[in-house]
Amino acid sequence: MSCTHAPVDLTPLEPVLSDYAQTPGSLITILQKTQELYGYIPMDAVYAIAAATGDSPAHVLGVATFYSQFRFTAVGKHLILLCKGTACHVNGADGIADAIMDELGIGDGGTTEDGLFSLSLVACLGCCSLAPVMMIGEKTYGTLTPDKARRILRDIRKEETA
Repeated sequence: MSCTHAPVDLTPLEPVLSDYAQTPGSLITILQKTQELYGYIPMDAVYAIAAATGDSPAHVLGVATFYSQFRFTAVGKHLILLCKGTACHVNGADGIADAIMDELGIGDGGTTEDGLFSLSLVACLGCCSLAPVMMIGEKTYGTLTPDKARRILRDIRKEETA
């Protein structure tokens, strides 16, 4: 099994490191800005952050893995967050998850082969009155059914291919 990967251009990260690396307590901010730049936290960036802050790569990775907001693989253009909280669960979130996974051919944490969609099952989106609910990007979709979820995904795919 090979652990090689294509190197990541760290040039966009340089201003972030210049602005924050010497500020105590700024590691989470640096990680957030890194994820904003790349869509995830590349391992090359972990090493660059460690070198710039004087922390060990293990410490940077330990902080990043502690918080669920950070990802270590690229996500699709449209990140689907499907709520699995209590209100959503009792209103059919499992069936909606099954429909989404079937429609896209991916599981939780997966990304479609075309890079268009990624799916993340989350503990709560804080939209209990709309249960069951999912977010795609900044848009919230509530009172979902499996068929409604499939239609939403098909509409997005149709817009992307138009």
